[in-house]
Amino acid sequence: MTPTEPETVPVTPEARALAVVALARTGQFDEIRELFTPGLRPMVTADGLRAAWEAELAQRGQLTAVGAPASDQADGAMITVQVPVSFERGPQTLAVYLTRDGQLAGIQLAPGGAQPAAPWEPPGYADPGRFDETDVTLGSGPLAVPGTLCLPRQRQSGLLPALVLLGGSGPEDRDGSIGRSKPLKDLAWGLASRGVAVLRFDKVTHAHPDLVSQNRAFTVADEYLPDALAAIALLQAHPDIDPARVFVAGHSLGGTVAPRVAAAQPSVAGLVLLAGGAQPLQWAAVRQISYLASLAPATAASSRPGIDALTAQASRVDSPDLSPETPDAELPFGVPAPYWLDLRGYDPVGVAAGLRQPMLILQGGRDYQVTVADDLSRWRAGLDQRPEVTIRVYPADNHFFFPGTGPSSPAELAAAQHLDPEVVADLRGWLTGAAG
Repeated sequence: MTPTEPETVPVTPEARALAVVALARTGQFDEIRELFTPGLRPMVTADGLRAAWEAELAQRGQLTAVGAPASDQADGAMITVQVPVSFERGPQTLAVYLTRDGQLAGIQLAPGGAQPAAPWEPPGYADPGRFDETDVTLGSGPLAVPGTLCLPRQRQSGLLPALVLLGGSGPEDRDGSIGRSKPLKDLAWGLASRGVAVLRFDKVTHAHPDLVSQNRAFTVADEYLPDALAAIALLQAHPDIDPARVFVAGHSLGGTVAPRVAAAQPSVAGLVLLAGGAQPLQWAAVRQISYLASLAPATAASSRPGIDALTAQASRVDSPDLSPETPDAELPFGVPAPYWLDLRGYDPVGVAAGLRQPMLILQGGRDYQVTVADDLSRWRAGLDQRPEVTIRVYPADNHFFFPGTGPSSPAELAAAQHLDPEVVADLRGWLTGAAG
Protein backbone atom coordinates (compact mmCIF):
# COMPACT_ATOMS: atom_id res chain seq x y z
CA MET A 1 0.00 0.00 0.00
CA THR A 2 1.43 3.34 -1.07
CA PRO A 3 1.53 5.96 1.68
CA THR A 4 -0.82 8.86 1.14
CA GLU A 5 0.94 12.05 0.14
CA PRO A 6 0.40 14.83 2.67
CA GLU A 7 -1.95 17.50 1.45
CA THR A 8 -0.51 20.93 0.82
CA VAL A 9 -1.92 23.31 3.40
CA PRO A 10 -2.63 26.71 1.81
CA VAL A 11 -0.90 29.65 3.44
CA THR A 12 -3.54 32.07 4.68
CA PRO A 13 -3.05 35.84 4.34
CA GLU A 14 -2.88 36.09 8.13
CA ALA A 15 -0.15 33.44 8.31
CA ARG A 16 1.80 35.17 5.56
CA ALA A 17 1.64 38.50 7.39
CA LEU A 18 2.81 36.91 10.65
CA ALA A 19 5.66 35.27 8.75
CA VAL A 20 6.80 38.70 7.55
CA VAL A 21 6.90 39.95 11.15
CA ALA A 22 8.77 36.85 12.32
CA LEU A 23 11.34 37.16 9.53
CA ALA A 24 11.94 40.82 10.30
CA ARG A 25 12.27 40.05 14.00
CA THR A 26 14.99 37.48 13.30
CA GLY A 27 16.78 39.57 10.67
CA GLN A 28 15.92 37.36 7.68
CA PHE A 29 15.49 40.14 5.15
CA ASP A 30 16.61 38.10 2.13
CA GLU A 31 13.69 35.79 2.84
CA ILE A 32 11.26 38.74 3.04
CA ARG A 33 12.50 40.01 -0.31
CA GLU A 34 11.73 36.64 -1.91
CA LEU A 35 8.09 36.95 -0.79
CA PHE A 36 7.57 40.04 -2.98
CA THR A 37 5.96 39.74 -6.42
CA PRO A 38 8.48 39.15 -9.23
CA GLY A 39 7.71 42.61 -10.58
CA LEU A 40 8.52 44.34 -7.30
CA ARG A 41 11.47 42.17 -6.32
CA PRO A 42 14.02 44.09 -8.46
CA MET A 43 13.04 47.27 -6.56
CA VAL A 44 13.50 45.70 -3.12
CA THR A 45 16.85 44.91 -1.47
CA ALA A 46 17.55 43.01 1.72
CA ASP A 47 19.79 45.86 2.86
CA GLY A 48 17.01 48.36 2.27
CA LEU A 49 14.53 46.28 4.25
CA ARG A 50 17.03 45.88 7.08
CA ALA A 51 17.77 49.60 7.17
CA ALA A 52 14.07 50.47 7.29
CA TRP A 53 13.41 47.98 10.10
CA GLU A 54 16.41 49.13 12.15
CA ALA A 55 15.32 52.76 11.73
CA GLU A 56 11.92 51.84 13.19
CA LEU A 57 13.55 50.05 16.13
CA ALA A 58 15.79 53.04 16.78
CA GLN A 59 12.72 55.28 16.94
CA ARG A 60 10.26 53.00 18.75
CA GLY A 61 12.38 50.58 20.77
CA GLN A 62 12.36 46.80 20.55
CA LEU A 63 9.34 44.81 19.39
CA THR A 64 7.68 43.43 22.52
CA ALA A 65 4.43 41.80 21.35
CA VAL A 66 2.55 40.72 18.22
CA GLY A 67 -1.24 40.55 18.24
CA ALA A 68 -3.79 38.61 16.21
CA PRO A 69 -3.89 39.69 12.53
CA ALA A 70 -7.09 40.82 10.81
CA SER A 71 -7.51 40.65 7.05
CA ASP A 72 -9.62 42.87 4.83
CA GLN A 73 -10.42 40.70 1.84
CA ALA A 74 -12.21 43.37 -0.13
CA ASP A 75 -13.24 42.60 -3.68
CA GLY A 76 -10.19 44.36 -5.07
CA ALA A 77 -7.01 42.69 -6.30
CA MET A 78 -5.24 43.14 -2.97
CA ILE A 79 -5.72 41.70 0.51
CA THR A 80 -4.71 43.91 3.42
CA VAL A 81 -3.69 42.22 6.66
CA GLN A 82 -3.35 44.41 9.75
CA VAL A 83 -1.06 43.07 12.45
CA PRO A 84 -1.12 44.89 15.82
CA VAL A 85 2.44 45.13 17.11
CA SER A 86 3.77 46.68 20.29
CA PHE A 87 7.14 48.37 20.65
CA GLU A 88 8.75 49.65 23.83
CA ARG A 89 7.45 53.14 23.03
CA GLY A 90 3.90 52.28 22.03
CA PRO A 91 1.54 50.29 19.77
CA GLN A 92 1.66 50.31 15.97
CA THR A 93 -0.13 48.54 13.15
CA LEU A 94 1.83 46.71 10.48
CA ALA A 95 -0.20 46.66 7.26
CA VAL A 96 0.87 43.85 4.95
CA TYR A 97 -0.45 44.07 1.37
CA LEU A 98 -0.79 40.78 -0.48
CA THR A 99 -1.90 39.76 -3.95
CA ARG A 100 -4.66 37.20 -4.25
CA ASP A 101 -2.07 34.44 -4.69
CA GLY A 102 -0.26 35.41 -1.49
CA GLN A 103 2.67 37.38 -2.87
CA LEU A 104 3.89 40.43 -1.01
CA ALA A 105 3.05 43.81 -2.58
CA GLY A 106 3.96 46.19 0.24
CA ILE A 107 4.50 46.73 3.97
CA GLN A 108 3.57 49.79 5.97
CA LEU A 109 3.83 50.68 9.66
CA ALA A 110 1.24 53.10 11.06
CA PRO A 111 0.48 54.45 14.55
CA GLY A 112 -2.10 52.84 16.81
CA GLY A 113 -3.76 49.46 17.00
CA ALA A 114 -5.39 47.65 14.08
CA GLN A 115 -8.73 49.02 13.00
CA PRO A 116 -11.59 46.64 12.16
CA ALA A 117 -12.48 46.47 8.50
CA ALA A 118 -15.59 48.45 7.69
CA PRO A 119 -17.88 47.90 4.69
CA TRP A 120 -17.95 50.53 1.98
CA GLU A 121 -20.53 53.23 2.67
CA PRO A 122 -21.95 55.39 -0.14
CA PRO A 123 -20.81 59.02 -0.22
CA GLY A 124 -23.25 61.76 0.70
CA TYR A 125 -23.67 62.78 -2.93
CA ALA A 126 -24.96 59.33 -3.94
CA ASP A 127 -28.62 58.36 -3.61
CA PRO A 128 -29.18 54.63 -4.36
CA GLY A 129 -32.90 55.32 -4.61
CA ARG A 130 -32.35 57.29 -7.81
CA PHE A 131 -30.87 54.50 -9.95
CA ASP A 132 -30.80 50.76 -10.52
CA GLU A 133 -27.74 48.54 -10.87
CA THR A 134 -27.68 45.56 -13.21
CA ASP A 135 -24.94 43.05 -14.00
CA VAL A 136 -23.61 42.92 -17.55
CA THR A 137 -21.02 40.88 -19.41
CA LEU A 138 -18.64 42.40 -21.93
CA GLY A 139 -17.22 40.23 -24.69
CA SER A 140 -17.55 36.49 -25.01
CA GLY A 141 -15.44 33.41 -24.56
CA PRO A 142 -12.81 32.84 -21.88
CA LEU A 143 -11.82 36.52 -21.60
CA ALA A 144 -15.32 37.95 -21.13
CA VAL A 145 -15.46 40.30 -18.15
CA PRO A 146 -18.28 41.19 -15.74
CA GLY A 147 -19.49 44.74 -15.21
CA THR A 148 -22.18 46.86 -13.63
CA LEU A 149 -24.55 49.31 -15.31
CA CYS A 150 -25.98 52.11 -13.15
CA LEU A 151 -29.17 53.31 -14.84
CA PRO A 152 -31.00 56.39 -13.49
CA ARG A 153 -34.70 55.84 -12.77
CA GLN A 154 -35.73 59.34 -13.74
CA ARG A 155 -34.61 61.72 -16.44
CA GLN A 156 -35.40 65.29 -17.23
CA SER A 157 -36.23 64.62 -20.88
CA GLY A 158 -35.46 62.17 -23.66
CA LEU A 159 -32.75 59.53 -23.59
CA LEU A 160 -29.93 59.42 -21.06
CA PRO A 161 -26.31 60.44 -21.50
CA ALA A 162 -23.91 57.66 -20.53
CA LEU A 163 -20.32 57.15 -19.45
CA VAL A 164 -17.91 54.20 -19.71
CA LEU A 165 -15.35 54.08 -16.89
CA LEU A 166 -11.82 52.75 -17.49
CA GLY A 167 -9.72 51.80 -14.46
CA GLY A 168 -6.05 52.46 -13.89
CA SER A 169 -2.98 50.26 -14.19
CA GLY A 170 -2.80 46.77 -12.78
CA PRO A 171 -5.58 44.25 -12.13
CA GLU A 172 -8.26 46.76 -11.08
CA ASP A 173 -11.80 45.76 -10.29
CA ARG A 174 -14.81 47.72 -11.52
CA ASP A 175 -14.87 49.89 -8.38
CA GLY A 176 -11.23 50.98 -8.59
CA SER A 177 -10.81 49.49 -5.09
CA ILE A 178 -7.83 50.86 -3.20
CA GLY A 179 -7.70 49.71 0.40
CA ARG A 180 -11.19 50.36 1.80
CA SER A 181 -12.03 53.04 -0.76
CA LYS A 182 -13.81 52.64 -4.09
CA PRO A 183 -13.36 55.84 -6.11
CA LEU A 184 -14.85 54.51 -9.36
CA LYS A 185 -17.92 53.26 -7.53
CA ASP A 186 -18.19 56.68 -5.86
CA LEU A 187 -18.12 58.31 -9.29
CA ALA A 188 -20.60 55.88 -10.83
CA TRP A 189 -23.11 56.26 -7.99
CA GLY A 190 -22.64 60.02 -7.83
CA LEU A 191 -23.29 60.49 -11.54
CA ALA A 192 -26.13 57.97 -11.68
CA SER A 193 -27.80 59.93 -8.87
CA ARG A 194 -27.64 62.94 -11.19
CA GLY A 195 -29.11 61.41 -14.34
CA VAL A 196 -26.05 59.89 -16.07
CA ALA A 197 -25.91 56.18 -16.88
CA VAL A 198 -22.52 54.71 -15.96
CA LEU A 199 -20.98 51.39 -16.98
CA ARG A 200 -17.93 50.13 -15.09
CA PHE A 201 -16.30 46.72 -15.38
CA ASP A 202 -13.54 44.51 -14.03
CA LYS A 203 -10.39 44.74 -16.08
CA VAL A 204 -9.41 41.55 -17.86
CA THR A 205 -6.26 41.45 -15.73
CA HIS A 206 -8.49 41.26 -12.65
CA ALA A 207 -11.09 38.87 -14.03
CA HIS A 208 -8.64 36.49 -15.75
CA PRO A 209 -5.14 36.96 -14.31
CA ASP A 210 -4.05 33.41 -15.09
CA LEU A 211 -5.06 33.58 -18.76
CA VAL A 212 -3.41 36.97 -19.17
CA SER A 213 -0.18 35.84 -17.54
CA GLN A 214 0.03 32.91 -19.95
CA ASN A 215 0.04 35.28 -22.93
CA ARG A 216 3.48 36.86 -23.13
CA ALA A 217 2.35 38.87 -26.19
CA PHE A 218 -0.32 40.67 -24.10
CA THR A 219 -0.30 44.43 -24.76
CA VAL A 220 -1.87 47.64 -23.48
CA ALA A 221 -4.31 47.45 -26.39
CA ASP A 222 -5.34 43.96 -25.27
CA GLU A 223 -5.74 45.25 -21.72
CA TYR A 224 -8.20 48.01 -22.60
CA LEU A 225 -9.57 48.18 -26.14
CA PRO A 226 -11.74 45.05 -26.52
CA ASP A 227 -13.73 45.64 -23.33
CA ALA A 228 -13.92 49.42 -23.72
CA LEU A 229 -15.30 49.07 -27.24
CA ALA A 230 -17.76 46.39 -26.09
CA ALA A 231 -18.94 48.70 -23.30
CA ILE A 232 -19.49 51.56 -25.74
CA ALA A 233 -21.46 49.27 -28.05
CA LEU A 234 -23.59 47.98 -25.18
CA LEU A 235 -24.53 51.51 -24.10
CA GLN A 236 -25.21 52.72 -27.63
CA ALA A 237 -27.62 49.81 -28.15
CA HIS A 238 -29.48 50.33 -24.86
CA PRO A 239 -33.06 51.58 -25.38
CA ASP A 240 -32.83 54.15 -22.55
CA ILE A 241 -29.52 55.68 -23.66
CA ASP A 242 -28.82 58.25 -26.37
CA PRO A 243 -26.24 56.58 -28.67
CA ALA A 244 -24.92 60.02 -29.64
CA ARG A 245 -24.12 60.87 -26.00
CA VAL A 246 -21.90 58.01 -24.86
CA PHE A 247 -18.68 59.31 -23.26
CA VAL A 248 -15.52 57.59 -22.05
CA ALA A 249 -13.75 58.46 -18.77
CA GLY A 250 -10.46 56.91 -17.73
CA HIS A 251 -8.49 57.14 -14.51
CA SER A 252 -4.67 57.04 -14.45
CA LEU A 253 -3.53 54.57 -17.16
CA GLY A 254 -7.20 54.39 -18.22
CA GLY A 255 -6.98 58.13 -18.89
CA THR A 256 -3.78 57.63 -20.85
CA VAL A 257 -5.50 55.05 -23.05
CA ALA A 258 -8.84 56.90 -23.41
CA PRO A 259 -7.77 58.84 -26.57
CA ARG A 260 -6.81 55.52 -28.15
CA VAL A 261 -10.29 54.20 -27.43
CA ALA A 262 -11.90 57.26 -29.05
CA ALA A 263 -9.61 56.91 -32.07
CA ALA A 264 -10.78 53.31 -32.44
CA GLN A 265 -14.44 54.29 -32.02
CA PRO A 266 -15.02 57.82 -33.39
CA SER A 267 -18.69 57.77 -32.33
CA VAL A 268 -17.59 58.45 -28.73
CA ALA A 269 -19.15 61.78 -27.73
CA GLY A 270 -16.24 63.00 -25.61
CA LEU A 271 -13.46 62.07 -23.19
CA VAL A 272 -12.77 62.64 -19.51
CA LEU A 273 -9.18 62.10 -18.35
CA LEU A 274 -8.92 61.75 -14.55
CA ALA A 275 -5.23 61.95 -13.64
CA GLY A 276 -4.33 60.58 -17.04
CA GLY A 277 -0.62 59.94 -17.39
CA ALA A 278 1.27 61.52 -20.28
CA GLN A 279 4.87 60.94 -19.20
CA PRO A 280 6.18 57.56 -20.45
CA LEU A 281 5.10 54.97 -17.90
CA GLN A 282 8.56 53.57 -17.24
CA TRP A 283 9.92 57.01 -16.30
CA ALA A 284 6.85 57.84 -14.25
CA ALA A 285 7.64 54.70 -12.23
CA VAL A 286 11.20 55.89 -11.60
CA ARG A 287 9.90 59.29 -10.53
CA GLN A 288 7.35 57.74 -8.17
CA ILE A 289 9.76 55.49 -6.27
CA SER A 290 12.26 58.38 -6.05
CA TYR A 291 9.51 60.52 -4.52
CA LEU A 292 8.56 57.81 -2.03
CA ALA A 293 12.19 57.42 -1.01
CA SER A 294 12.37 61.17 -0.35
CA LEU A 295 9.55 60.88 2.20
CA ALA A 296 11.80 58.85 4.50
CA PRO A 297 15.19 60.63 4.51
CA ALA A 298 16.61 58.28 7.16
CA THR A 299 16.33 55.30 4.81
CA ALA A 300 16.56 57.08 1.45
CA ALA A 301 20.08 55.82 0.80
CA SER A 302 18.94 52.23 1.12
CA SER A 303 16.42 52.83 -1.68
CA ARG A 304 19.13 53.86 -4.12
CA PRO A 305 19.92 50.35 -5.46
CA GLY A 306 16.26 49.76 -6.26
CA ILE A 307 15.93 53.15 -7.96
CA ASP A 308 19.09 52.51 -9.98
CA ALA A 309 17.82 49.08 -11.03
CA LEU A 310 14.48 50.51 -12.18
CA THR A 311 16.24 53.35 -14.01
CA ALA A 312 18.32 50.84 -15.93
CA GLN A 313 15.18 48.88 -16.81
CA ALA A 314 13.41 52.08 -17.96
CA SER A 315 16.37 52.88 -20.19
CA ARG A 316 16.07 49.38 -21.64
CA VAL A 317 12.48 50.19 -22.66
CA ASP A 318 13.77 53.23 -24.57
CA SER A 319 16.55 51.29 -26.26
CA PRO A 320 16.30 50.76 -30.03
CA ASP A 321 17.40 47.18 -29.30
CA LEU A 322 14.19 46.39 -27.41
CA SER A 323 12.49 43.44 -29.09
CA PRO A 324 9.75 40.95 -28.24
CA GLU A 325 12.50 38.54 -27.16
CA THR A 326 14.10 40.90 -24.62
CA PRO A 327 14.21 39.00 -21.27
CA ASP A 328 11.48 40.03 -18.86
CA ALA A 329 13.99 40.48 -16.03
CA GLU A 330 15.60 43.36 -17.92
CA LEU A 331 12.35 45.36 -18.01
CA PRO A 332 10.36 47.29 -15.37
CA PHE A 333 8.36 45.10 -12.99
CA GLY A 334 9.19 42.03 -15.08
CA VAL A 335 6.50 43.00 -17.62
CA PRO A 336 7.30 41.40 -21.01
CA ALA A 337 8.64 43.45 -23.92
CA PRO A 338 5.49 43.29 -26.14
CA TYR A 339 3.61 45.34 -23.54
CA TRP A 340 6.34 48.00 -23.48
CA LEU A 341 6.70 48.04 -27.26
CA ASP A 342 2.99 48.70 -27.66
CA LEU A 343 3.01 51.40 -24.98
CA ARG A 344 6.18 52.97 -26.40
CA GLY A 345 4.54 53.24 -29.80
CA TYR A 346 1.52 55.13 -28.44
CA ASP A 347 1.59 58.92 -28.02
CA PRO A 348 -1.46 59.79 -25.90
CA VAL A 349 -1.16 63.56 -26.35
CA GLY A 350 -0.58 63.22 -30.08
CA VAL A 351 -3.57 60.93 -30.51
CA ALA A 352 -5.74 63.26 -28.40
CA ALA A 353 -4.65 66.23 -30.52
CA GLY A 354 -5.97 64.43 -33.60
CA LEU A 355 -9.45 64.02 -32.11
CA ARG A 356 -12.27 66.52 -32.42
CA GLN A 357 -14.42 65.41 -29.49
CA PRO A 358 -14.65 67.64 -26.40
CA MET A 359 -12.34 66.65 -23.55
CA LEU A 360 -12.29 67.29 -19.81
CA ILE A 361 -8.90 66.84 -18.13
CA LEU A 362 -8.95 66.66 -14.32
CA GLN A 363 -5.83 66.66 -12.16
CA GLY A 364 -5.12 66.46 -8.43
CA GLY A 365 -2.67 69.06 -7.21
CA ARG A 366 -1.22 66.67 -4.58
CA ASP A 367 -0.90 63.74 -6.98
CA TYR A 368 2.64 62.27 -7.01
CA GLN A 369 1.79 59.40 -9.38
CA VAL A 370 0.53 61.63 -12.20
CA THR A 371 1.72 65.16 -11.63
CA VAL A 372 1.00 68.71 -12.72
CA ALA A 373 4.65 69.19 -13.68
CA ASP A 374 5.35 65.93 -15.51
CA ASP A 375 1.98 64.93 -16.98
CA LEU A 376 -0.53 67.78 -17.03
CA SER A 377 2.15 69.99 -18.59
CA ARG A 378 2.25 67.62 -21.57
CA TRP A 379 -1.53 67.63 -21.99
CA ARG A 380 -1.51 71.43 -21.80
CA ALA A 381 1.27 71.77 -24.35
CA GLY A 382 -0.62 69.62 -26.85
CA LEU A 383 -4.22 70.65 -26.15
CA ASP A 384 -4.42 73.89 -24.19
CA GLN A 385 -5.24 76.06 -27.19
CA ARG A 386 -8.19 73.87 -28.16
CA PRO A 387 -11.55 75.49 -27.25
CA GLU A 388 -13.21 72.10 -26.81
CA VAL A 389 -10.68 71.06 -24.13
CA THR A 390 -11.33 71.97 -20.47
CA ILE A 391 -8.61 71.52 -17.84
CA ARG A 392 -9.25 71.68 -14.08
CA VAL A 393 -6.88 71.21 -11.16
CA TYR A 394 -8.03 70.34 -7.62
CA PRO A 395 -5.19 71.57 -5.39
CA ALA A 396 -6.10 69.46 -2.33
CA ASP A 397 -6.65 66.16 -4.16
CA ASN A 398 -4.32 63.19 -4.52
CA HIS A 399 -4.14 60.63 -7.35
CA PHE A 400 -7.53 59.17 -6.45
CA PHE A 401 -9.11 62.61 -6.04
CA PHE A 402 -9.31 62.20 -2.28
CA PRO A 403 -8.88 65.62 -0.62
CA GLY A 404 -6.11 66.03 1.94
CA THR A 405 -3.27 68.18 3.17
CA GLY A 406 0.51 68.00 3.03
CA PRO A 407 2.63 65.76 0.79
CA SER A 408 0.67 62.82 -0.56
CA SER A 409 1.82 59.34 0.46
CA PRO A 410 0.55 55.74 0.47
CA ALA A 411 -0.18 56.09 4.20
CA GLU A 412 -3.15 58.36 3.53
CA LEU A 413 -4.91 55.52 1.69
CA ALA A 414 -5.26 53.42 4.86
CA ALA A 415 -8.54 55.06 5.87
CA ALA A 416 -11.75 54.76 3.86
CA GLN A 417 -12.31 57.89 1.78
CA HIS A 418 -14.58 59.20 -0.96
CA LEU A 419 -14.04 60.94 -4.26
CA ASP A 420 -14.04 64.73 -4.00
CA PRO A 421 -17.69 65.87 -4.41
CA GLU A 422 -16.48 68.85 -6.44
CA VAL A 423 -15.07 66.44 -9.03
CA VAL A 424 -18.43 64.66 -9.33
CA ALA A 425 -20.33 67.95 -9.64
CA ASP A 426 -17.90 69.38 -12.21
CA LEU A 427 -17.95 66.22 -14.28
CA ARG A 428 -21.76 66.13 -14.28
CA GLY A 429 -21.90 69.81 -15.30
CA TRP A 430 -19.38 69.25 -18.09
CA LEU A 431 -21.27 66.23 -19.40
CA THR A 432 -24.47 68.26 -19.51
CA GLY A 433 -22.81 70.99 -21.55
CA ALA A 434 -20.83 68.67 -23.81
CA ALA A 435 -23.90 66.53 -24.45
CA GLY A 436 -25.86 69.56 -25.54
